[in-house]
Amino acid sequence: MEITAGPADIDDADHSDLLAAVAAAESVLSGRFGAQVRLADPERLGGAGRSVVVRVRVASTPFSLPRTLVVKRYPSAVADRDPFAHEAVSHKLLTALPGEDRLTPELVAQDSAERLVVLEDLGKAPRLAEKLLGSDARAAERGLLSWAHAMGRLHATTAGRDADFDALMRRQGSQCCADPIAVDVHAALAGLPTLLAEAWQVDTPGPVLEFAEQAVRAFVTSRRRAFSPSTSCPDNHLVTSKGVRFLDFEGGCVRDIVFDAACLRVPFPSCWCPYGLPAGMSEAMVAAWRAEVSGVWPDLDDDAVFLPKLLEAQLLWVWLATWRGLPRLDLALPSGHRPLDSPPRSTVLASRWVRLRADALAAGAKPVAAHAEAVVDALVSRYGSESVELPLYPAFR
Repeated sequence: MEITAGPADIDDADHSDLLAAVAAAESVLSGRFGAQVRLADPERLGGAGRSVVVRVRVASTPFSLPRTLVVKRYPSAVADRDPFAHEAVSHKLLTALPGEDRLTPELVAQDSAERLVVLEDLGKAPRLAEKLLGSDARAAERGLLSWAHAMGRLHATTAGRDADFDALMRRQGSQCCADPIAVDVHAALAGLPTLLAEAWQVDTPGPVLEFAEQAVRAFVTSRRRAFSPSTSCPDNHLVTSKGVRFLDFEGGCVRDIVFDAACLRVPFPSCWCPYGLPAGMSEAMVAAWRAEVSGVWPDLDDDAVFLPKLLEAQLLWVWLATWRGLPRLDLALPSGHRPLDSPPRSTVLASRWVRLRADALAAGAKPVAAHAEAVVDALVSRYGSESVELPLYPAFR
């Protein structure tokens, strides 16, 4: 293994993990191809603490390999959730798609013992987060619409792949649930009413609880299912010349596609670093997504079918975010990848309830709207009226 990167490229504290990941990748590639493969010039690409992600140059190989590759390696599995299993199985499923349908990096090699995947390097294209945090409004808008179209195409090309995904998970030897977020959805349904009552003295009326229970049933039993990257963070979407490409499948699964579509109405509900979007932008993204999936699920062209399902999925995301975030709302500080002026979590959460209130009113779901109003009032009482004003992404200011 050749290591020629300078000190600026490698953080000393993580140096050994990086070297171990590169050495493991060399071993896996050499075993896969039956001859020595040497890698050099490691460049750390980040990771969320659950993995080591590094770009490497292929320094020596007797085979036709790309000039650079990306290596992602995971530590030991934690409890009953193994992000490596989801990552490896997702890439196996998606790499089997025809090249023109693939919206993700191609899997070059993977090894369960080493807990790593070796992937095609999609290059140094900007991530969607860079577009949104930049100064070009048109580029940001194109990036968002490209993301929506790409999500729809991903759903359309992987429709009904439940059996394939489950078989790959079994072959992987994973005991994980097929959709890691499903456990949290059920926990949020059971736990949020008590949490709201204890923290903010907000009751959850029976009709609202019934609506939420119906939303969970629809989420679990839906027949409109396809592959989902699971996370919607803009850091995980690469904006290339061929459109958005998806990265990071630590929670990749097959699930209800409308649940993913709700990420367009309430952008990036699985992360805490979003800003606001211009009026009409979310609606344009939802329309772009529907245009891609309508050939497979024509009933979603009908507003009478689609919009109630979208509201159910939206409510699940808002309940899930509140259940996860409320206990630590006052303690949350910006994480390292967020700009210093990133909105506080209380504002992010309040904006999601405000949007839920408006969409529930438009759909005639008055009990849901009234409950959302009560939660917004509680947030304003605790954090001030400015807590409901989510500033626009810098690109749209």
